[in-house]
Amino acid sequence: MEVVFSVIVLVFSVVIHEVSHGVVAERLGDPTARLAGRLTLNPLKHLDPFGSVILPLLLSLLPGGVIFGWAKPVPYDPRNLRRPARDGALVAAAGPVSNLLLALVFGLLFQFFSAGAAAAAIGELFPSLLAQVVIVNVWLAIFNLIPIPPLDGSKILFALL
Repeated sequence: MEVVFSVIVLVFSVVIHEVSHGVVAERLGDPTARLAGRLTLNPLKHLDPFGSVILPLLLSLLPGGVIFGWAKPVPYDPRNLRRPARDGALVAAAGPVSNLLLALVFGLLFQFFSAGAAAAAIGELFPSLLAQVVIVNVWLAIFNLIPIPPLDGSKILFALL
């Protein structure tokens, strides 16, 4: 059951990551993601059959518990951005920032539900699930900040250089 929950958390975290890119691009002048119908939290619009379903499920069967995956990247056109170099870095940073914000929110919920009377009332399962959300999102943020193309970290680094 924990593996199924991890895959669900991974899929929704990656969807939020990708939608964040599109939302920031839209606010900076590029409507490409909206016009492509990709500014939605509907995971079906973002699923990459191999990267979102097949690979995570195959990895869940292997020892070690490492689950990895990706969604279809949300499209954006840097020519539509007001300041392409700076705004491209902001669009790239939006994904990892969204993962860190998710980790922060669920980390605070973890702290609340794993302390005192709340922990006694709900048991250990719910805080464990909250911790899983935090772990998945921190790893997604760290991984995406690696400065190797096509990861977000490379776009941020190129803008800084």
